[in-house]
Amino acid sequence: MSVLEHVADNVRRLRTDAGLSQQALAEASAVSRRMLVGIESGDANVSLNTLDRIAEALKVTFADLVKPPSAPGLDRIQALAWSGRTPGSQGVLLATAPATHDVELWAWTLMPGDRYTSAADPAGWHEMFFVIEGDLVVELPGGDHVVAAGDFFVFPSDRDYAYRNDGATPLRFIRNVVH
Repeated sequence: MSVLEHVADNVRRLRTDAGLSQQALAEASAVSRRMLVGIESGDANVSLNTLDRIAEALKVTFADLVKPPSAPGLDRIQALAWSGRTPGSQGVLLATAPATHDVELWAWTLMPGDRYTSAADPAGWHEMFFVIEGDLVVELPGGDHVVAAGDFFVFPSDRDYAYRNDGATPLRFIRNVVH
């Protein structure tokens, strides 16, 4: 199923759940009814800004509109949300985590054999990683999770955890801490 099909199904379902007609959602989101009809039928190539306005009017997140309907909570979304005119230009929503207060963006480098250890964060905190180079090993109570270059991982950080570089080259990754 394509992201446009997910958007079509999600917008229709969320609009109906909110008890809104297409006209009422059009007025609340400042999106034309004609565009909403196209979105709900999967025929409209919708802008990210338009989806943001629809999400705000429905009181949901952008991710709620683009993710597969069967992907609750912290699932990997990995949905192509934007394509440019030049082949290869794209925006892919990888994952989402609920945020109530803070989001931190970190650039990390771990040299071979190095390890970072953390005590559990308060309930509601999450870590999100995207690995640029190397293999990140995330140590969790249930076992290690290896994240290869080009891949990502999201987990609730309300438990003790660590991450390490078992490789022979520097490990570079982006880390988001979300609350």
